[in-house]
Amino acid sequence: MAEKLKIIPLGGLNEIGKNMTAYEYGGEIIVVDCGMAFPGDDMYGIDCIIPDVTYLIKNRARIRGLFITHGHEDHVGAIPYILKQVNMPIYCTRFTAGLIQLKLEEHGLVKSTKLITVEPGKSVRAGKFTVEFIHVNHSIADSVAFAIHTHMGTVVHTGDFKIDSTPIDGEVIDLARLGELGKEGVLALCADSTNVERPGYTLSERAVGQTFMRQFQGCEERIIVTTFASNVHRVQQVLDAAAAHGRKVAVTGRSMENIMRVSTELGYMKVPKNTLVDINKIKSLPKNKQVIVTTGSQGEEMSALYRMAFSTHKQVEVGPGDKVIISASAIPGNEVTVSRVINELFRKGVHVVYDKADMLHVSGHACQEELKIIHALTRPRFFIPLHGEQRMLQIHSQVAQQMGLDRNHIAIAENGSVIELTAKTLKAGGAVPAGEVFVDGSGVGDVGAVVMRDRKRLAEDGMVVVVLPTSSHDGGLLSPPEIVTRGFIYVKESGDLMKELQGIAMDAAESVTRKRGRDDGELRGVVKSAVSSYLFKTTKRSPMVIPVVTRL
Repeated sequence: MAEKLKIIPLGGLNEIGKNMTAYEYGGEIIVVDCGMAFPGDDMYGIDCIIPDVTYLIKNRARIRGLFITHGHEDHVGAIPYILKQVNMPIYCTRFTAGLIQLKLEEHGLVKSTKLITVEPGKSVRAGKFTVEFIHVNHSIADSVAFAIHTHMGTVVHTGDFKIDSTPIDGEVIDLARLGELGKEGVLALCADSTNVERPGYTLSERAVGQTFMRQFQGCEERIIVTTFASNVHRVQQVLDAAAAHGRKVAVTGRSMENIMRVSTELGYMKVPKNTLVDINKIKSLPKNKQVIVTTGSQGEEMSALYRMAFSTHKQVEVGPGDKVIISASAIPGNEVTVSRVINELFRKGVHVVYDKADMLHVSGHACQEELKIIHALTRPRFFIPLHGEQRMLQIHSQVAQQMGLDRNHIAIAENGSVIELTAKTLKAGGAVPAGEVFVDGSGVGDVGAVVMRDRKRLAEDGMVVVVLPTSSHDGGLLSPPEIVTRGFIYVKESGDLMKELQGIAMDAAESVTRKRGRDDGELRGVVKSAVSSYLFKTTKRSPMVIPVVTRL
């Protein structure tokens, strides 16, 4: 039997976020990326969602390493949770390692984790795999794609990328190497599909720098800029614009402070001389000499910008004479929270600049023409679109077909699909467990579908508790049932309904207590169904009904 190379996406397909892919060859496994996703509005109390790694736990003895393309949460966010279940060495670039280190410190995993940094252009042997790091452009420093070499052939895994011909750090994506790999022969391409719906090219990060220069020019207001903390090059451009216009910069927000520290220590950010000052000192300067860089571009409730908007920030009070520049687009699902913050800033008389048309933000993901360039350079035999919802994967498949790839050589997969490759064939064979694991506080995976259904129901219809005091002597009711409600109706104004409920519960309970050989389970069941059906008839709502039997 010929050896097969298996590609198993464990996250990132038919969704945005929690990217994770396993590669298996010759009995050994490597894992690429380990991301989390943000919860939807209906996931009450959930902090984040991580991939289901049952398959990796079962095969932990065969794992040779975890390779990380870049430091965004949807690629590194699940690391601390997954490492507690499966310990594996982590390979990544220096800046990514700096960000992962912060996570390991927070979770007390520094001693138990092997974190190995690799420069772009270098390769790592991991069992039967050789993984080559290839520099790419993205909205975070030090991003790479991987060329995964095996005896079966080479797979190019792009990670998140764009083609930026004028990047801030001067390091253009290594197209030459991708072209060489194409000439040597690429068995399969696994590529980012996030922006495949957009025709054309993604603009250069430099376009945003020019906007900052325009916004700072002749501005008499204090300037507050919010962007993704991890976008080091964006923050760099704010620093440069401030220095060029003789302004000082202060930073607020925990993630922004952390990342500024890591990126300056590692040399990814060059702070112009005498530009940075402490947030408490900057107030003594005139408004037109101040710039504040803050977290909160997504309207998160705990973020510094949110606290400014809603007057709970300890150091910064905003109002007329302030210009807030929002240099980010809302991640799908965050539009409501972002607009809430913008509305509140307007209410306070702040001048808010957030229009997309003004080039305040450019994407970190490749549009159609850039994706075509990667297809043309690598000339893969097989293609697997990654990172995207169903429509994006399908459109990416169409783009590949326009480039001359046979539809039978493209696999649109699901999380958990096992894609089997030989030198000449591609087939989807079987599946492994894959899905969502909810993280709630310190609990990982202890909140499942049942608990989520209960939370949803409690949130939508509330609950009614029926307390049934029964005699331990003969099991009869000792007094009328007591009814307690939460989130269902306001009791003081619904006395009649409560009386009715009491009667219904009492009749139901007595119908059971008259019978011999009954048990508490039966009593609870009968009362629950009587109360539920009555409530649905009269109020058209179905709260959670919880009968409690007390023995006295």
